[in-house]
Amino acid sequence: MKNRWLFLPIIIFHSLIFAQSSEGKDEITRKSINSIRISSSPKIDGILDDEVWQNAPIASDFIERNPNNGKPQPEQYKTTVKVLYDDTGIYFGAQINSPEPSKIAREMTERDNIANDDLLGITINGYNDKQQSLMFIVQASGVQADAKIVINNNDDFSWNAVWYSAVKLNDKGWATEIKIPYSELRFPKKDVQEWGINFFSQVRNIQTQYTWNFVDNKKGTFMTYDGILTGIENIKTPTRLSFLPYFSTYANHYDGKTTFNVNGGMDLKYGINDAFTLDMTLIPDFGQANFDNAVLNLGPFEQQYEENRSFFTEGTELFNKGNLFYSRRIGGSPTKYPNLTQNEEVVQFPEKVKLFNALKISGRTSKGLGIGFFNGITEKTYATIKNKNTGEMRDEVVEPWSNYNVFVLDQRFNENSSVSLVNTNVTRDGAFRDANVTALLGDIRNKKNTVNIFGHFKESVANDAKMIYGTEAAAGANKISGVHRYGASFNLKTKDYNINDLGYTGGNNKVAYHGNYSYRYLKPRGNLNNLNYNLNLTSVYRLEPYMYSSFEIHQNLQLTNKKFQNFGVGLLLQPSGQKDIFEPRTFGRHLNVPAMVNPWIFYNSDQRKKFSYGGYTEIYVYDAPGRISYVSELNTRYRVSDRFSVGYEFDYDIQKNDQGFVGKNADQIFIGRRDINTFTNSIYSQYIFNDKMALSFNFRHYFSGVKYSKFSSLNLDGSLADSDYAKNNDGTYNFWNIDMRYSWWFAPGSQLTLLYRNATDSYLPLANQNFKKNFDYMFSQPMLNNLSLKVTYYLDYNRIKNWF
Repeated sequence: MKNRWLFLPIIIFHSLIFAQSSEGKDEITRKSINSIRISSSPKIDGILDDEVWQNAPIASDFIERNPNNGKPQPEQYKTTVKVLYDDTGIYFGAQINSPEPSKIAREMTERDNIANDDLLGITINGYNDKQQSLMFIVQASGVQADAKIVINNNDDFSWNAVWYSAVKLNDKGWATEIKIPYSELRFPKKDVQEWGINFFSQVRNIQTQYTWNFVDNKKGTFMTYDGILTGIENIKTPTRLSFLPYFSTYANHYDGKTTFNVNGGMDLKYGINDAFTLDMTLIPDFGQANFDNAVLNLGPFEQQYEENRSFFTEGTELFNKGNLFYSRRIGGSPTKYPNLTQNEEVVQFPEKVKLFNALKISGRTSKGLGIGFFNGITEKTYATIKNKNTGEMRDEVVEPWSNYNVFVLDQRFNENSSVSLVNTNVTRDGAFRDANVTALLGDIRNKKNTVNIFGHFKESVANDAKMIYGTEAAAGANKISGVHRYGASFNLKTKDYNINDLGYTGGNNKVAYHGNYSYRYLKPRGNLNNLNYNLNLTSVYRLEPYMYSSFEIHQNLQLTNKKFQNFGVGLLLQPSGQKDIFEPRTFGRHLNVPAMVNPWIFYNSDQRKKFSYGGYTEIYVYDAPGRISYVSELNTRYRVSDRFSVGYEFDYDIQKNDQGFVGKNADQIFIGRRDINTFTNSIYSQYIFNDKMALSFNFRHYFSGVKYSKFSSLNLDGSLADSDYAKNNDGTYNFWNIDMRYSWWFAPGSQLTLLYRNATDSYLPLANQNFKKNFDYMFSQPMLNNLSLKVTYYLDYNRIKNWF
């Protein structure tokens, strides 16, 4: 089997080249619209009655993108967009018709969230290179959203601009007026500008999307199908300099103690030139970031959490190249635990390391070269240790002053291909571990967007008493257009490959071969709007010492019907079982896992309706007596009105006769047979006062209990033998949190947030607690009550200059 899999990428590559030659050779047609200069700006009120609009050029004749790709927009839903400009910015006035204005979807939501809304969107590419568009969306409710469009369709909505818009219903449907200041756009310093541009609209009650310039769903990305905006001449590029000072105050009550603190600091954004921007945070405050969804983690890898700090989520698409940057490492837990003598104990261990400051520089030149530079510094952090006999206290450094750095060069070419060089580096003061990772990445597509060939090579180096080197390599090819799509790839990680200082490694010491095939509807057929079938084959081998690990077959079918209900079914098979190379937590060892079959199914109702619901269920059945797992989720949402909605989600995961690592000594590795029951209840609600003010409530209770019934020692062949291991590993973990947040965008780019949080967690070395005992113990633990107020105020240099 090993040799057969090695030839698979070559076979697929030849078939891809053949498929490329059979694709159509039609060129993309680009519409053009000419903007005109105005001397007086229109009032941004959603009413297109200003005189300047009367002779403005019009973009019309939209074309359906989904579900009937290529069909002309019906007259009753006609969309028209007018374009003007002056010395400060560019203006858009749009009319979106509706045959039944009462059915225009206008659900209120918070900024950057897309709700049950009709909408109008604009994409602007100041360099007209089909590679770096910015997207601005106005929903019929008046709520704004903006994002950077990324080639892999994972649009970056964390990017925020300051722009102006207004919406008004009228007898034809609804209209919007928009002003986007030049300071929020990126374009070259030229007397005559030519930008890439596209407009799109969505009609929610018929679940249809339209674009001005036709977007072919068979191949390519949205950015490759934009039109052209001309006519903008002799504009002065403004100084792109803004400040975001903040003030915050916190009241904390925990374990009978109440504390107060006040913070102040500032974020700064400066346009170094037309292409590059400097972002800096000085004395950062992340006290209002969301709670992590903590879990009882019994697996071999650490739990990976989402980044909730805005500085690390906004404008980071370059830094995420190659998946080498896991920003939670910066300001995370200390990397060292104190060295204790027999009579010492830790009385205070810091949960997090404090971030001192951070900056990032990023942008892309007119030649397609993207450059990103990130640097962050964390402060020296101590743990407090007590001598139990003498009472003497001492401090020990558990994290020194540390510098975190990411550098990226990303050259795009042929509109949708790129080659990237990425380097991450962590330098810690003193004798603590330093680390460096360098990666070369390639993602090549032909001009017709029918074939994708990719690969990467990464090298990790760590100085931890001695130099440790590791390698990751991957390559693959895919046919990415048409009804039938397929491809093959491989991924290899050596045993010493480790990027955990600033990234997330996961499993190493393995090579995986992967093949895929998919079939899809490109247009509605019969009672279905879309259908997608996927087949994936994966074979995994351990590298040192070389050993077959697993073969996996996964197929799934997903579809949406004319009633906009989503269905899906799937089947995952491991017909020969698995030699689990990670669960023993020891190099060169493995645990035999029996053959497994995993069927699953999901359903989501029509999300347009006031009451919507969905969920999934799956079962893992193993070829072993009594070993089975059930995993399910049920979620519901009720839209009381366009301003108020509530939702509930229930998740459970029941594992019977599971097997997992419990401990080891110098001679043996111990595996326990266990039952694990996990339940999660989540409630969320939101009341939106208007497009700038919102109140939200989130509650989550997580419960997980594990009960061991037998312990065994692990043999060298992966089988188990009887053991006298008797340590208690039973446990029950609870995590409870409530977040209640009031947000008010009181001025463009400026926000006031009032947040109340309540949280507690508990761990009890017992299992099978009844509901009352479980809750009684959880609420007997210290509980955090936190009330905080944070105010940020956006200051633009150009406005400040005008004040004086």
